[in-house]
Amino acid sequence: MILIVDDKPENIYSLKKLLEAKDFPVDTALSGEEALKKVLRHDYALIILDVQMPGIDGFEVAETLSGFSKTKDIPIIFLSAVNTDKKFITKGYASGGIDYVTKPVDPDILILKVKTFYRLYEQTMALNETQRVLRSEIETRKQAQAELKERVDYLHLILESLPQIAFTANHDGKIDFVNNKWFRYSHHSTIFPQTAPDDKSIQDAWLLAMMTNSALEMEVRIKEIDADSFRSHLLRVIPIKEQSKLSRWVGTFTDIEDRKQVEKKKDEFLSIASHELKTPLTSIKAYTQLLGRTIVDVQEHPANKYIDKVQVQVSKLNSLITDLLDISKIENGKLKMNVKPFNFEELLSSVIDTICHTHDKCPRIDRVGDLLDLVVLGDEIRIEQVIINYLTNAIKYAPNSERVIIKTSNDSANIKVEVQDFGIGIPVHKQTNIFNKFYRVEESSVKFQGLGIGLYICSEIIRQHHGTFGLESEVGKGSTFYFTIPLN
Repeated sequence: MILIVDDKPENIYSLKKLLEAKDFPVDTALSGEEALKKVLRHDYALIILDVQMPGIDGFEVAETLSGFSKTKDIPIIFLSAVNTDKKFITKGYASGGIDYVTKPVDPDILILKVKTFYRLYEQTMALNETQRVLRSEIETRKQAQAELKERVDYLHLILESLPQIAFTANHDGKIDFVNNKWFRYSHHSTIFPQTAPDDKSIQDAWLLAMMTNSALEMEVRIKEIDADSFRSHLLRVIPIKEQSKLSRWVGTFTDIEDRKQVEKKKDEFLSIASHELKTPLTSIKAYTQLLGRTIVDVQEHPANKYIDKVQVQVSKLNSLITDLLDISKIENGKLKMNVKPFNFEELLSSVIDTICHTHDKCPRIDRVGDLLDLVVLGDEIRIEQVIINYLTNAIKYAPNSERVIIKTSNDSANIKVEVQDFGIGIPVHKQTNIFNKFYRVEESSVKFQGLGIGLYICSEIIRQHHGTFGLESEVGKGSTFYFTIPLN
């Protein structure tokens, strides 16, 4: 908007009409005092100011406006019909005006000047807005950087307090922080600790993780700088993302040597104990069978039912020892698969018959899905072991259920077997550990006996067949355990 200041209404009228004819918005003031009030309340692109006015003249108005930050940059054109002397023109420029026009005014010249100053005003306003946006963005970035620095410092403080070796790296994988424990294993903050000669390279695994933006978890043996022996550590490196963009990596080395030694001793104990138990158990089983034969002719002999109970318990103990031996073989890498072709449908039918004949209160086993009358390459006995374990668990953890469902499917690449029960179910947060060694859900460990090793052995058998395994479960509604085996 343009402000015209003149004490003569006729002068204002003529200028106003001239400017409005060129589509300029116009405001007016009849005195210097009124002009000052309006300028402080409104924003103007240009002021056309008469020099000779009663009260506050044009020069005083211009000098006053130049003293306020809000109004000092408004361009002013002085109009004068009286003071045309050079000293007055000079005074006009000195008081803050950018042009001095004498009357009578040439309309075309005035319009050209107004257009030029108006355009300059618009460009100035645009430039000021750009500067404002830039200043705001700079402040925002400064604040974000300050917050990021605070968070990074807090993260470093936490990592410094950890008992593990800890480090962070930027998004490119360059290590930018290590805690003090790092320097017990490495002389330089950017060089990983030395690993055992036959261990996988940390650097190679680290590069692969960076290429895929995925977490890294691996066991390595590293040693302190002045130590003679290597100790096992678990290396974990986690990518940190902000707004779906990788920002940094956080890693730790956790000493697991003591735990591995304990596990090794435990596995050795299980292996020795299992083998030592196997010999007397075989003798007990043989003597029980001989005892049963000695009284076979006496059908009503009371010892018969006790012999049957002993044989059942011996079978349970034998199964338990067999599982312990399997765990020992798994830990030592000696669980081998006797791979050969077999008919899967015949195996499944045989397992169902076995389950029905070996359980006093066997629920109805419903078979649904595809018929798997095809030849599969694998260890028939071990796969039978998996299915028996699934079915036994389904009966065990659903004692009041009237049925168990076995669902089979074939997608030409894999066969899938699912065993569904309608028992107690497993909480979601505990499902990921259910196939771990010796893991038992607390809610069922008191009520139902077991060591928590059956599913662990099953998982290893399926792994060695290059298949997959898992479960779906809901508390109070039952569980579905499944496995797949590739046909090729």
